[in-house]
Amino acid sequence: MEVKVVNISGKETGAKVQLSEAVFGIQPSDHAIYLDVKQYLANQRQGTHKSKQRNEIAGSTRKLYKQKGTGGARAGSIKSPLFNGGGRVFGPQPRDYSFKLNKKLKSLARKSALAYKAIDNNVVVLEDFTFDNIKTKNYLNLVNALNLAGEKTLLVLPAQNNNIYLSSRNIQKAKVITAADLNTYDVLNAGKLLLTADSLKTLEEAFAK
Repeated sequence: MEVKVVNISGKETGAKVQLSEAVFGIQPSDHAIYLDVKQYLANQRQGTHKSKQRNEIAGSTRKLYKQKGTGGARAGSIKSPLFNGGGRVFGPQPRDYSFKLNKKLKSLARKSALAYKAIDNNVVVLEDFTFDNIKTKNYLNLVNALNLAGEKTLLVLPAQNNNIYLSSRNIQKAKVITAADLNTYDVLNAGKLLLTADSLKTLEEAFAK
């Protein structure tokens, strides 16, 4: 698939790049995407939720009232889950939600996400650029020049660039990551995938193996 390269003013540079068939031209695997996104979201969970069981409740251990003759249930502890303020039965406990996926499956999931973007013509290739200073207006001008105002965008850079990253950080629907941090969730969550020429080479070298 051939894509025209544009500059940060939204104008065509005259250059064209060929998207690698080994990355952007594969048959997407929905199940691989599902597993990778599930792992990504699971890793975001802190797992610090906790409720007290009856043995952790502060309260008297005496029997509430006599065993027989009250006409009610035979309550033995104020910490029973049946009483207000008692312990909770099978409540949440701190746990780790992460799970393992092998590298080949994760690579397939990422390539599948990129393939879907290519199929839907949602890949934009920019010539390599940087900003001279940190200004939100710089990134807004870029988005507006590409006619992507109001759309979710994901810009992938070949390496960390603080001027670009910090300029985008205040824009709600814009996200900037490096090629090394590319993940399935972010690619699918974005409406348009913005790649610089160098980040495209980095991705194709990483995933074409």
